[in-house]
Amino acid sequence: MIAIEQGFRRIFDIFRNGATAFPLKDALGGIELQRALDYVLWDGLATQVMVTLTAGIFLVAFALELGASNTVIGLLAAIPPLAELFQIPAIYIVEKVRNRRFLVVLNSLLARCFWVPIAAIPFVCPPDLAIPVLIASMCLYATFSAISHCGWNSWMRDLIPQDRLGEFFSRRMKLSTICAIMLSLCAAAFIDVWGLRMPGALASGYSMVFMVGFGAGLVGVYYLSRTPEPRMLPAESHHFTRLLAAPVRDSNFRNLLVFLGSWNFAVNLAAPFFTVYMLTLLGLEITWVIAFSVLSQLVSVVSFRIWGSAADRFSNKSVLKVSGPLFMVCILAWTFTTLPDVHSLTIPLLIAIHVLIGISTAGVNLASGNISLKLAPQGKATSYLASSTVVNSLAAGIAPIMGGLCADFFAARELSLILTWKDPVSIVAFETLDLQHWDFFFFFAFFIGLYSIYRLSRVHESGCVTEHILLQEMAAEVKREMRNLSTAGGLRMLLRFPITRLRDR
Repeated sequence: MIAIEQGFRRIFDIFRNGATAFPLKDALGGIELQRALDYVLWDGLATQVMVTLTAGIFLVAFALELGASNTVIGLLAAIPPLAELFQIPAIYIVEKVRNRRFLVVLNSLLARCFWVPIAAIPFVCPPDLAIPVLIASMCLYATFSAISHCGWNSWMRDLIPQDRLGEFFSRRMKLSTICAIMLSLCAAAFIDVWGLRMPGALASGYSMVFMVGFGAGLVGVYYLSRTPEPRMLPAESHHFTRLLAAPVRDSNFRNLLVFLGSWNFAVNLAAPFFTVYMLTLLGLEITWVIAFSVLSQLVSVVSFRIWGSAADRFSNKSVLKVSGPLFMVCILAWTFTTLPDVHSLTIPLLIAIHVLIGISTAGVNLASGNISLKLAPQGKATSYLASSTVVNSLAAGIAPIMGGLCADFFAARELSLILTWKDPVSIVAFETLDLQHWDFFFFFAFFIGLYSIYRLSRVHESGCVTEHILLQEMAAEVKREMRNLSTAGGLRMLLRFPITRLRDR
């Protein structure tokens, strides 16, 4: 409550003094830098609370309670990545204002305030206006968030030391994932209890969850407002078209953009349909689907530190060269869960797939974000990082739309490969491959992913090593982690939290 109250006071200062409320720093000392990193960590946890309680399953379920059609559900899923295109004009704003903290805090605050009208829909909106208000609010939320993301990426590029990127973001992502797991389970239990006691007002239960998420979002804004910002280095040119063209003219960063675009297209061609595949083709209950998701997230939590250590010691490209192909193999493995129907190995195979997805996703998410931060030249980070975000957003938005448009076509198609053995007394047939419906998307995604790994090989990053060396070092790191986990002290170290910093403040 104290943080929220201080946050509102800080918000008042923003509107009263504007950018002057956020002085810039020419250099950060050791203690000041550590305090800044703690603020970034706390903001990440608060923001993760907000995202967990306001997006994904809860948002879709809320929309369904309001009577949303499948088209509306698809639109809600497409709005956030497509809104990231507003990072293009945001580049110009950041370069003109040159106070990223002010822009990030202001736009984050404006974006998160739109969860208030969303939460109020069941209480004040007529039924025929509920869906339009929801869509309009989500569009505005995503737009202001995109502008905030543009400034935040550039800000973090200059704030966090390059040799600590992997370790810091792996810890931040690990703690955020733990928060997401616990909160999603608690919020789901609350919705279940609310539905039993108030069966005719389930939408209002989701509104309460959204308001808790909104409060957490304000806490995140408070910590952002306390985080110092290094002064931006003078850019070579403030001409907007030159800023946009700079990343494309850089051949190394252009190769990175091709990799990121093809990779995100491959992932989003398959990943959005994993849940649909398990519920429809495999006929699993929702409890199993949630259990597999939690298993994957728990494995990711354990993997973040290992991948982060490898990224700092060697390079992000080295991590991607191992985690990327592993993730693509997981996508292809989905096609073997039915041959052509559910078989005795389906559940064990799903368990193995989700464990490996958890491991590979941790490495891919960590390294793909950090490699953009590392390869963006200092003083030009805004346009470089915004260009990577735009490419990612376009690929992430186009792929599921194409998948949805082609879903009906592939629903009536099937491709199988059968090996037959004949002898004088019998005929034995082995069905080695059977593609049907969503299997085609997994198959296509696998080959597009292989192409993206090829494009990654053309990206240059200092410190890159071969996959063999990285795997050896990771195996040694895993052994050390297992020894740590064998003691109570090791468990405490795994979940270290900056409590001492909170106590000092």
